[in-house]
Amino acid sequence: MLKKFLGKEKGITGLETAIILIAFVVVAAVFAYTALSAGLFATQKSQEAVYSGLKEAQSTMELKGSVIATAGSTGASGTVASISFTVSNVLGGNFIDFTPPTSGASGLATSSENKVVINYIDDAQEVNNLFWTITKVGNDDGDYMLEAGEKFQINVGAAAGGLLTAALNPDLGVNTTFNLNVITPQGAILTIERTTPPSLDTINNLR
Repeated sequence: MLKKFLGKEKGITGLETAIILIAFVVVAAVFAYTALSAGLFATQKSQEAVYSGLKEAQSTMELKGSVIATAGSTGASGTVASISFTVSNVLGGNFIDFTPPTSGASGLATSSENKVVINYIDDAQEVNNLFWTITKVGNDDGDYMLEAGEKFQINVGAAAGGLLTAALNPDLGVNTTFNLNVITPQGAILTIERTTPPSLDTINNLR
């Protein structure tokens, strides 16, 4: 009877055990590879985001000094003809191409290859791509690239391309809050917000 029972007993052989163990190892390896690949992909994306953010920060500029409004007409009913300000790089960052507009009409940049665009906004209007000129202040290596240690004075509403009074409708007068958005190919937008005084002199330091 014992022989009968033992003869019918079935067990798992060492070969079958080995096959099962190999299957478990292969499945675990596949899962481990998938998890490792996902981790590497996430790390790479994070690195790209950090480098992209750093590049944006290094391409950002800052305002240096005062914002000056030159009046076309003075007094309590005066109007602003042009606005000038000075910019430089922050963080010793990447250069910014400040090639100025080559031509302008009615205060707007036309038929030009300027990379930097300056827009005007107040409560009554939004005007894009104003004409501007550049004056290099201090250190200058002879090109229009704003690099570390350089400062450029920007004049918006230069007479050569039309004053602000030609581009704006209504004109920029007294007691008016306005924004100038300086948009570069890379980096954050430089927003300059100022309010004109109750009465305009020929030269006005907007604080």
